Amino acid sequence: MNAKELAAQLDGIQYPVRIPKELAAKAKSAGLVIVYGASDDLMEFEGAIYDEIGCYDGGMAYVDAKGLLLDRGSIEDDDELKDYFARQPHAQKIEAVWDDGTGYSWTYLTTIPHETFEVLEDGEPPYCCGIVFALADVEVRG
Repeated sequence: MNAKELAAQLDGIQYPVRIPKELAAKAKSAGLVIVYGASDDLMEFEGAIYDEIGCYDGGMAYVDAKGLLLDRGSIEDDDELKDYFARQPHAQKIEAVWDDGTGYSWTYLTTIPHETFEVLEDGEPPYCCGIVFALADVEVRG
């Protein structure tokens, strides 16, 4: 399975999003990451990354080939801080954009190669334009 095939399978999924366990497992084994919005304050990650970040009114997530970086403000352990500072300069960002005027509640901006899918709420209007990308496509920069 690749990002385009997975995005096609997800296109038209209903809000609130419930990714079938079998599909999430296939995404994980293929190294694919699914990103979508939940409520008015969450960026959800499923597949090769399973996590969520708070992003009320928009926000930013940083991803590298190892996965999602922890929020800098939540790190207290010295070893985790060292890891964060080593990874952050090479991470790529995913910006969650709230209500950009396109009709979606959530859209995502990133330079990571990706495919998109629509999350519908009661059929329409579309709630979210989610993305799917391969973790292997997150380039190491620096």
